[in-house]
Amino acid sequence: MENSFPKSEKLRHKSLVDPLFREGKSIFEYPLRMVWRPLTAAQLEGSFKVGVPEGVAPLQVMITVPKKKRRHAVDRVLMRRRIREGWRLQRRALRAAVEAHPELRTLSVGLIYVADENIESARVHARIGKLIAKLIQQISSHE
Repeated sequence: MENSFPKSEKLRHKSLVDPLFREGKSIFEYPLRMVWRPLTAAQLEGSFKVGVPEGVAPLQVMITVPKKKRRHAVDRVLMRRRIREGWRLQRRALRAAVEAHPELRTLSVGLIYVADENIESARVHARIGKLIAKLIQQISSHE
């Protein structure tokens, strides 16, 4: 798989986003907080009224930079781009862990930026790597 970030990997369905923040587990690694929620095929089917829509990937992510933390739109966009780039480059190990897990159909992930200032790309990428490693460890311990 190439390093693109297709639409199928973007978490955008309200019926998946709301339960993610209500029922999901959280991992923190400054300047990011990761909220995650594993779903079996039955749970995913139950999230939608008329069946699972096309293009729900095994790993879906949403990235949020709150306006309360970064007031200017240029800063929010900059940090969202840095987070997206770090995720895009480092998600392979997590995708492999999700696909290797037998009963797991999809993993919903939310990345929330919590710092009050812009952080350089290298630091953001390192923190994303740490978050992914922690998440892989938690997923493998759930077996």
